[in-house]
Amino acid sequence: MIIGVLTRNRRGWATRQLYHAIERYGYTPYIFRYNDIISYVSEGKTHIYTKRYNLLNDVDAVIVRPIGRSSLDEAIYRLDILYILQENDVLVINRPEAIERAIDKFRSIYILSKHGIPTPDTLISENPNLIYTMLEELGDDLVIKPLFGSRGLGSTRVSDKDVAWRILASLAYNRNILYVQRYLEHGYKDIRAFVIDDNVVSAMYRVNPRSWKTNIARGGKPIYIELPEDIKELAIKSAKILMCDIAGVDILIHKGSPYVLEVNSQPSWRGLQSVSNIDITGSIVKYVIKKLKR
Repeated sequence: MIIGVLTRNRRGWATRQLYHAIERYGYTPYIFRYNDIISYVSEGKTHIYTKRYNLLNDVDAVIVRPIGRSSLDEAIYRLDILYILQENDVLVINRPEAIERAIDKFRSIYILSKHGIPTPDTLISENPNLIYTMLEELGDDLVIKPLFGSRGLGSTRVSDKDVAWRILASLAYNRNILYVQRYLEHGYKDIRAFVIDDNVVSAMYRVNPRSWKTNIARGGKPIYIELPEDIKELAIKSAKILMCDIAGVDILIHKGSPYVLEVNSQPSWRGLQSVSNIDITGSIVKYVIKKLKR
């Protein structure tokens, strides 16, 4: 049986880890990228080819790594591919519905909030004037984030409304959706819980005493932790609400209460693996194999 890894970086750490784990468990790994794919629709049939395979006929499962920066056309086409694979009985992890829900911060926070998950107060608009008139609702300490993005890239913390206005006006001029959150003090650390199949397999603090950004990619340091049951349940519930079989759930503690910042449907685990005794890659692959055998 063939388990594919759909990735933007064939030589990336996670890709290589998955490749070797798939081999270790007796399956055939196949690494490919979106731009390796050509789709062909003819005479009522759809085929999705790479140089090596007809994916709809030959591949049993696909583990989806980050889609990466893309135009609207590219993002829609890439999700179309995942939906077509899934509709033709190829196991897709995470499923495209989960990726759609998690990758869009507004959709994600809306769904989480609707289901009672605590999240930071947030304003979203295309219009900087409307955001500016409501900034007082968020207080004096703000975080302006890209609607789509990860690893803390593009996020800016501001405490001056006029500075915020200049940033928002510039973003709006470049046709960006404006996404502003109340900054929640969290002692320069937050929690990453790694969820697989309704279980937290491992977790860490991400600590950065030099910056409010705790992402490992922005200089945060991983520290292994055993989570209390209530935080585990919050992480598992958040992942489940967004339909994620595998997720990295980011949680911060503000004044003793937990808030979910983000649910990442295509999470990295290199930092967590460096401090965890759990074989996270192996756990991912074993879960995929278990799903294939059902």
